[in-house]
Amino acid sequence: IHIAAARETGLPLIIHARAADEDMARILGEEMKNGAYSCVMHCFSSSAELARAALDLGFYLSMSGIAAFPKSQELRDIFAAAPVERILLETDAPYLAPPPYRGKRNEPAYTAFTGKVGAEVFGMDYAAFAAQTQANFDRLFWKAAAYEAAA
Repeated sequence: IHIAAARETGLPLIIHARAADEDMARILGEEMKNGAYSCVMHCFSSSAELARAALDLGFYLSMSGIAAFPKSQELRDIFAAAPVERILLETDAPYLAPPPYRGKRNEPAYTAFTGKVGAEVFGMDYAAFAAQTQANFDRLFWKAAAYEAAA
């Protein structure tokens, strides 16, 4: 029902997949055959295979503070293999604060720390990466961008 709602409203489906990569890839792919829809792989920390399946469907991967954790190199490598035009930043607040706030309550302002890591992953300066992820957000959440432009 959520995928049908995404199709009907033109709003992106938000998926937080954990320990269900094969099922998730299969379901999302099967549903695409029933009609196009957009999707964010929220707080992405899954496998390279699920990332590739999602990207092949035209979806976005969202980078949370997990990507900034010192032991998350494999996850950073997965993001690095994705087109930067398909990357978003998020907090997952109040959880998963990036260093130097790990273990504390996450705040929206801390996306700057995750963004700095994202910029490094993509070999970009911070301002360019921030502008790119904003453009990605505006493209995916076009209704919000249109509302903001009209305000």
